[in-house]
Amino acid sequence: MTDLSEAAVARRRRPVRSRRLGAALVAAVLCAPLTAAASAAQADAGTTSALARHHGDGKVLPSLRPNLVAYYDFEHPVRGNPAQERDQGSSGTTINLINGGGAMRVRDSAYPGAGHALQTQQINPTTFGNDDWKGGIYSTTGVPTLHAFNHTTAMSIMGWFKTTGPNPNPNTNTPDPSDYFGAVALTGVLSGDSQGHNVRGLLEIIDVSGTKRLVALGRRVDGSSSQTFAASEDWHSILPIGKWVFLAASFDYDHGTMKLYKNGKPIPGFYVVSGDPWGVGTPGTHYTSATDPRGIKIGGGYPQNTQEDNPCNCRFDSLMFLNRVVTDKEVWQQYSRAVSGRH
Repeated sequence: MTDLSEAAVARRRRPVRSRRLGAALVAAVLCAPLTAAASAAQADAGTTSALARHHGDGKVLPSLRPNLVAYYDFEHPVRGNPAQERDQGSSGTTINLINGGGAMRVRDSAYPGAGHALQTQQINPTTFGNDDWKGGIYSTTGVPTLHAFNHTTAMSIMGWFKTTGPNPNPNTNTPDPSDYFGAVALTGVLSGDSQGHNVRGLLEIIDVSGTKRLVALGRRVDGSSSQTFAASEDWHSILPIGKWVFLAASFDYDHGTMKLYKNGKPIPGFYVVSGDPWGVGTPGTHYTSATDPRGIKIGGGYPQNTQEDNPCNCRFDSLMFLNRVVTDKEVWQQYSRAVSGRH
């Protein structure tokens, strides 16, 4: 008791200056981690932290965030290079804004709280060249950050889309002025052996038995057949010019099924290829090829920018690429979350 009492008396008799100095030292020790964290956050302002990438942001439904491999909201240009967009998903896959650079990032709100969108378009419809605006990334050896789509059983693509002009567009690869591209590229993940056109999973408008249709097109095995799920509804009514629409597609490679969605609801459709093009009629679990995708394409083919292909006069926002099948409920919730502004 005596020792404690003497210590207490000594503390009471400590000069005010000493007490203040001690308090300051304690505060400095306690605040040091916070100060360090703030400094680290400031230092990382030009890059996306692993934590932020893993969780996306408040605009993404929480149940989707663990499988959000890549996510582009076109609000995050690379510091010092506005012709690149930073990934807000878990992979950190930076994409390029091809031919138009930073000018392709335009102010247009797909939903409440959105700010910018990506503009893609055909630039010279009557001239052979290679100047169409499109987005994406490409590597002949595969993009290692997209490894989540290597040997996977599923994939989903979601995002906001708006057509801003006529589609499809004149084929600038031929001299015939009456020749038009056979498809309108929206967005997709390339296969592991892609030349810049072939895909593992894709949202696109293509010709199906003489009629253009919105489709989900998927390929399970590199170099093998693809399957197409086509919307029964006229694609012009699904994507009317000048109106933002939320589209989604899922690819279940294990069971050989696909689905399409518009504004949170499933779109009735049909499979184009008969039989078993994905080869899933055998026992066991079925995966995609064990190869990293060669990239992502947005608004046109060949993201390595070697030729023009299926350009889209379109705008894109909040593009999400996931390595699992999304449920009907999740698609509806993601759409509702965006349009309600609850993020």
